Amino acid sequence: MKKLRGRFVLLLFVTVVSCILALPSIPGLYQALPDSVRSLLSHQGLSLGLDLQGGIHLVLEVEEIRAVEIAVDRSRKAVEDLLSEKSIAVDRVSREGSTGLSIDLQNESDAEDVQALVLDSFPSFFSQKNSGTRLEYELSPEDVVRIKTSAINQALETIRNRIDQFGVAEPLIQRLGLNQIAIQLPGVQDPQRAKDLIQKTALLEFKMLQESKLALELPPQVERGQEETVRQKFSGKVPEKAEILFEAVEEELDGSKYSIPYLVKKEAALIGDLLQDARVTIGDYNEPNVSVTFDSKGAHEFDLVTAANVGKRMAIVLDGKVYSAPTINERISGGRAVISGRFSTEEANDLAVVLRAGALPAPLKTLQDLTVGPSLGKDSIEKGLRTTLIAGSLVLIFMIVYYRLSGLIANMALALNLLGLLGALSGLNATLTLPGIAGIILTIGMGVDSNVLIFERIREELRAGRPVRLAVDAGFEKAFLTIVDAHVTTLITGLALFLFGTGPIKGFAVTLCLGIGINLFTAFVGTKVVFDYLNRRKIETLSI
Repeated sequence: MKKLRGRFVLLLFVTVVSCILALPSIPGLYQALPDSVRSLLSHQGLSLGLDLQGGIHLVLEVEEIRAVEIAVDRSRKAVEDLLSEKSIAVDRVSREGSTGLSIDLQNESDAEDVQALVLDSFPSFFSQKNSGTRLEYELSPEDVVRIKTSAINQALETIRNRIDQFGVAEPLIQRLGLNQIAIQLPGVQDPQRAKDLIQKTALLEFKMLQESKLALELPPQVERGQEETVRQKFSGKVPEKAEILFEAVEEELDGSKYSIPYLVKKEAALIGDLLQDARVTIGDYNEPNVSVTFDSKGAHEFDLVTAANVGKRMAIVLDGKVYSAPTINERISGGRAVISGRFSTEEANDLAVVLRAGALPAPLKTLQDLTVGPSLGKDSIEKGLRTTLIAGSLVLIFMIVYYRLSGLIANMALALNLLGLLGALSGLNATLTLPGIAGIILTIGMGVDSNVLIFERIREELRAGRPVRLAVDAGFEKAFLTIVDAHVTTLITGLALFLFGTGPIKGFAVTLCLGIGINLFTAFVGTKVVFDYLNRRKIETLSI
């Protein structure tokens, strides 16, 4: 009797906990509760996946070669600065291909000193060729692999930071293969804005405007879409170390759109990787701006750049587009600057997010782009619920018709099974997907299957003439190993699906694995408690 009471208390405890955990996942019932009760419950319940509430699914590829080229370009700039610091005259320092670096000296006598200096300061490069005034170096294969691997990891972290700040609930961000990233954002209301935010390279540069006769020849503005035509028209006149960039403008009064061309120096005076913070501020005319703060090194460099260029214009460039080109009126100390560019509040917020989260190490190529509308998600939910109800109803009817009272007991255990599964998923803040619903339906079948095995063993014992109590005990005992074996082998498969599968498959695996554990509990504790209670009343026949 003590064992029976203990199991009954355990069963009651599991039922109550499951109900409490499942309440936030039932919006109508949860909202009907008093505020005092809701404050004691979790505010997060079961989340719906991409296929149930709509959203976007992206598969992006990190352009690894560009990551290597960007790394070599940074080394090129560092080599140039080092040689300038050492007062060594050079004609040019340039990148050759994706991994090569070449130095053209003015004096052959400097070759030996430069060779030692470069190899000592840049151990990632090895000497490829040394002939007269030309020195050639190559990035080591080990460093190429390291840069590619680092680019993938950094891209993952940057995308994750951006999405976290964007405020998407339950995003899925994971690596696929060697250089691909899968992203699922359920419930996103503005898919294009989310895609733009994710894929922005966010390379912020401060470039000085090139002062020349050509700059005066550029048109004050051009029609949107005609930028490439302007570049081609002036292609033969643009100096080697300059380029034409454009600022996109949209007038608030009449809504007209145009672009302003600027002749800027290719080499950035300052790069945004020295940024410490970026946030939205309100300007003098109530327009949203983005205030940026540099770290100590960036503050020092910004101070030097502004001091050397008072009275000149500096273009603030993000991903090759000019956002503003203010005049430096005075030396700016303290490492603070303001980016103003006729932003909307939403655009200013997005720009601050990508600057805070950091720049992507390389451009991303879109391999797959799927958008699931809310109407499709609603349709999926309705069909999933309909399928679950039909499957569950047929099983319940079959059990009552075939096993009578015992079938009713099994149906009660099945209801507890579903309640426990809903509570477990809600407690884990799991994401329910269509494959997850399939896992629930499979769990219903497995829960009934366990009871069928037990009931058939009990019927065999009853046919052999055993009393009800002994027949029930023997039925549970003899079916135990068979049921555990079936559940454990399925559990192994479910764990493999969870460990190695992607989003939808993981959703199926989660519900399957949880369902298996709850099945075993309801079969050997829930159902057994009822039969033991009936046996305490010393029944002579069993409706089975």
